[in-house]
Amino acid sequence: MQLLGLIARRSAWVIPVALGVATLTFFFARIFGGDPIGQYLPLEASDDALRDAIAARYGLDLPLWQQYLNFLAGVFTFDLGESMSTGQPVLNDILSRLPATLELAIFGLTFGTIFGIVIGVIAAVRPDGIVDWFARGIVIGGMAMPSFVTGLILMLVFAVTLGVLPGPVGRRSVGSEPPPQVTGFYVVDSLLAGNMDMFWDSLAHLALPIATLTIGVMAPVARVVRSAMVESLQSEYVRTSVAMGHGQTRVWFDHALRNALLPTVTLLAEAFSFTFGGAILVESIFGWPGIGQYTLQVTLASDFPSLQGVVLYAAFLTVLAYLIADVLYMLIDPRTRTAVRV
Repeated sequence: MQLLGLIARRSAWVIPVALGVATLTFFFARIFGGDPIGQYLPLEASDDALRDAIAARYGLDLPLWQQYLNFLAGVFTFDLGESMSTGQPVLNDILSRLPATLELAIFGLTFGTIFGIVIGVIAAVRPDGIVDWFARGIVIGGMAMPSFVTGLILMLVFAVTLGVLPGPVGRRSVGSEPPPQVTGFYVVDSLLAGNMDMFWDSLAHLALPIATLTIGVMAPVARVVRSAMVESLQSEYVRTSVAMGHGQTRVWFDHALRNALLPTVTLLAEAFSFTFGGAILVESIFGWPGIGQYTLQVTLASDFPSLQGVVLYAAFLTVLAYLIADVLYMLIDPRTRTAVRV
C-alpha cells in the first residue's frame, strides 16, 4: 500500500509537469525556431498568397494565444498535429521510429548497467590494486570522450580499418528487406520469422551503436558504484557482518552493494531518459532511424509540431524514469518507506 501510495502521488505530478514542458516548448519553438514557413516555400516563390496558404494549413495565421490553446487541446487528446517535414501526424512519426530507438536503448542500457556494476564492485573490493587501476582507466576514458567521439573511433576501427562490422547504414544492409513486423525489433522479428540471415545482419548493425551507448552508460555507473562500495565496505554494519562470520559474497552483495545502489539508481534514471529518448548524436552517426535522428531532422527544419512532439515525449520519459527511481529507492532502502509513511 505504501508503494501504491507513492506511485499515485508521484503520478499526480505528471500533468503539471507535462503542462509546463508543453508551454515552454510552444513558446521557445516560436521565439528561437526561425521561420518555418520559409523552410517550405519554393525557392522561386515570393508571393504572399502562398505564404498565407501554408500558414493557414498549420494554424500559424491565428493569434498566438489561440495557437497555444489549440496546441494544449491537441496534447491532451494525443493529437500533436501534422509534421511540416513529412506531412504525417507527428504521433505516427514518433511511433514509427520508436521501435528502432527502443531496440538500441534496451541493449545499451542493460549492458552498460551490468558491466558498470561488475566493474565497480571488482574495483571496490580490491582498492588500489591492478584491477582497480585498470578499471579507473576505463572509467576515465569512457567519461572523458563524448558519445559521438566513441562512436567515430569504433566505426573507424571495426568498420573502416578491420571491415568486420557494417558502417553507418541504419538497421540493415542496403537492399535487404526488413522482417515481418511483430515487435518492431529486427533481431526479435527475424528470429520469429526464422530468417537467420536477417538476424545476423541486424545484430551486426546493432553492434557498434550498442557498444557506443554501453560505454557511455557503463563509465559513470562504474564510477558511482565503486565510490559507494568503498564507503560501504568501511562502514560499521559491514564490519559487524564480517565479525558475525558472514561470507565475503554475502557481505559484498547483500550488505555493501545494496547500499551502494542507492546513488546508482538516480544515475540510471538519467541514463534511462537519455537512451530511450533517442541518443541524438549516436543515432545520427550510425544512420539509425530512431527518435534521436528524427529530433535532429525536425530541429534543423524548424518543424514546430514535430519538435513539440519529441520534447513532450522526452519529458514523459524523464518523469517516468524518476518515478521508477522513487519506487526502486523504496525497494532497496526500507528507511524511505518510513519517510513516505510519515
